[in-house]
Amino acid sequence: MTSASAACGRAQAMVLAAGRGERMRPLTDLTPKPLLDVQGKPLLQWHLDALVQAGWSQALINTAWLGEQIPARFGRCWPPEAADVPPTRLELAYSMEARDFGGALETAGGIARALPGLADCFWLIAGDVHMPGFDFPLAAMQRFAASGKLAHLWLVPNPAHNPKGDFGLSDQGLALNLAADAPGPRYTYSTLGLYRRECFEPPHCAIPAGNPQGIAAPLAPLLRSAMDAGQISAELWLGDWTDVGTPERLAQLNQQPSS
Repeated sequence: MTSASAACGRAQAMVLAAGRGERMRPLTDLTPKPLLDVQGKPLLQWHLDALVQAGWSQALINTAWLGEQIPARFGRCWPPEAADVPPTRLELAYSMEARDFGGALETAGGIARALPGLADCFWLIAGDVHMPGFDFPLAAMQRFAASGKLAHLWLVPNPAHNPKGDFGLSDQGLALNLAADAPGPRYTYSTLGLYRRECFEPPHCAIPAGNPQGIAAPLAPLLRSAMDAGQISAELWLGDWTDVGTPERLAQLNQQPSS
């Protein structure tokens, strides 16, 4: 894994971009899903532009399927040198899972692999989610850092493709690991969250930092365990959000007015 230089510190955001995108085929046969265009620019770029505008300075992107295309597209600094100079530029580092292990490590495995390059608290979002109104506010990071929680999740109303949702939300702002038949509403995890490095270290996660063995592991079991311990906070996001999981959803987004 290539990480940001020590002089610049660790990445304050990680963008997940390693998935194969099977349901998006044939669009993803030659292009990784985060590079598919939405309203004139790649899905992943929407997140990078928002991070730049919010003033964050380092981000880390994990890759696997056709992963070499992503650093080829975005390089080591966003926006590129030729672009108009924004208030800040985003230094980019990459965790190349396919190069190092032959394939994607799933979400928790990928985060564990990237952990040495991540800050003590960091943003996490999937590169194939379109959430144009979210601005990665510093105040949210500060509140989370002071909270002592292991993670803070943004939940969304359930889309048609996930009608039963993922997690509950208490009146006190805690994410709840509700059984499928439990009373009370359940919401869908947007893939956007704030995380503490501690969430991916013992005793919460058994994978060593850096994941030298390339262990593939999902995120949901780790989150559910932490929810049962009251260690995950959450809030509801009512702005635009799309999990771009099928060609039809992509086409619908591209038929909408530009955000």
